[in-house]
Amino acid sequence: MKKIEAIIRPEKLDAVRHALEKSGCPGIMITEIEGHGKQKGVVQQWRGEKYKVELLPKIKIETVVADGQLAGVLKVIIDNARTGDIGDGKIFVSGIDDAVRIRTGESGEGAL
Repeated sequence: MKKIEAIIRPEKLDAVRHALEKSGCPGIMITEIEGHGKQKGVVQQWRGEKYKVELLPKIKIETVVADGQLAGVLKVIIDNARTGDIGDGKIFVSGIDDAVRIRTGESGEGAL
């Protein structure tokens, strides 16, 4: 099993979420976060004054999938989150040793 953490632009959330549901992704968790990457924020202008916004709003989507679903889920996220501009986000993939469904006690991929 693999855990996918995708950091995306807030305006891409609906497209990514609907595409994940259509692809059969078992479940997702969504968190509103703030952060910055290599660009260290952006410089904006308001009423003639420039100011730097260091922490930008982002969305973190987390899901755990079977090993066989990993490539398909990554493709869905990339295809629906990409704009081609700086700040599109990142995807992190890590291994999951086990999962347990609390209600039934079922474990492994069956718990997803």
